[in-house]
Amino acid sequence: MRLTAWCVAALALAPGLASALDYRSVAVAAPLFDTPSKQGKKEWVILKDTPVEVIVSLDQWVKVRDAAGTIAWMERKALSARRTVIVTGDNVPVRQQADVASPLAFTAARDLVLEMLDKSATGWIKVKHRDGTQGFVRATDVWGE
Repeated sequence: MRLTAWCVAALALAPGLASALDYRSVAVAAPLFDTPSKQGKKEWVILKDTPVEVIVSLDQWVKVRDAAGTIAWMERKALSARRTVIVTGDNVPVRQQADVASPLAFTAARDLVLEMLDKSATGWIKVKHRDGTQGFVRATDVWGE
């Protein structure tokens, strides 16, 4: 009976977990490992500015998930405070204002990484392209926010 009560309590709190996700971006190209150790197997190298979700945090290591859902370990020092998002759709409109009727600032291709400048409660994210152009994209069209 105790286990059932605990499970019910955990499920009741589950909706709030979505807002507690910890997203970061990669500061420099860095190897990802299968274990939290440099002696572990190198899985691949993740590129600078790639957004990742931190799912486990140890002293010097973090377990991260990328936009494709792949999970691996990386050194904490390879993460940046700068935030980025990655475009998940094809030809995603980036608007001049946070409004679907606003003129286009630019169109973003799938997998394009954009700097996240601000997030609003209305479902829009202010972003900046690497060429300096800024605009607003719907939160549903990017990953990493």
